[in-house]
Amino acid sequence: MTNPIDEMEAVEIGIEQAKVLTSNRECLEKLTKNSNFKKLIIENYFEKEASRLVLLKADASMQDAVSQADIMRQIDAIGTFRQYLSTIMQMGRMAQASIAADEETLEELRNESE
Repeated sequence: MTNPIDEMEAVEIGIEQAKVLTSNRECLEKLTKNSNFKKLIIENYFEKEASRLVLLKADASMQDAVSQADIMRQIDAIGTFRQYLSTIMQMGRMAQASIAADEETLEELRNESE
């Protein structure tokens, strides 16, 4: 049988971690509404730079192995960064959804230990 104090500590840690993830999501949401972020990251990096690299990959003067590998690394970097931001959003949403349930569980554990 698990110690209620240990369970409470685990739930409290989970709540704190969920709050950090939620805070990160909120920061990202603010960034995505910022016109400078939209211009530099969304439009220029995710769209224009990605398109430029795809076209460059087909350029006849860029067909050597080194150039192709470099272009692919850059394309991968764009995808990795975009996935990183997407993960922040997704984890933040899931964390936000779990906070209320975890707080309820913590309250139940506190009541049981009294």
